Amino acid sequence: MKVILLQDVKGTGKKGEVKEVADGYARNFLLAKGIAVEATPKNLSDLAGKKASEQHKIEVEKQTAKEIADAVNGKKVCVKAKAGQGGKLFGAVTSGDIAEQIEKQLGKKIEKKKISVAEIKAFGTYEAEIKLYPGISAKVSVEVSEG
Repeated sequence: MKVILLQDVKGTGKKGEVKEVADGYARNFLLAKGIAVEATPKNLSDLAGKKASEQHKIEVEKQTAKEIADAVNGKKVCVKAKAGQGGKLFGAVTSGDIAEQIEKQLGKKIEKKKISVAEIKAFGTYEAEIKLYPGISAKVSVEVSEG
């Protein structure tokens, strides 16, 4: 009997795969526990639609990441920070601060967890890398000045 797996099944296959299994295994285990559905033409059509939808979503995310990378790559972001004597900052400039300034100055919203930067504890210019999508990244220059 042909079935479409709704979740990963050890020894049988991965979620979304169409597998030929024994009738008893399908009826008594996979279908009974809701782990799989019978591979009818309607269910196969639904599966194809879901896969096409997922692929479209991935392509849209990739395109959005590429547009953001093109917009911010090589740009300079100014971050104002308070400091004590000797130019040492009170605290540090974090990826959250950088993300906030990118949104204000460049108009692009980027999650702080996608920004990787060395610890910034003094005034100066630093390099931050933004990993937007696997294989798509941008570099931003971060200038820390007294504010």
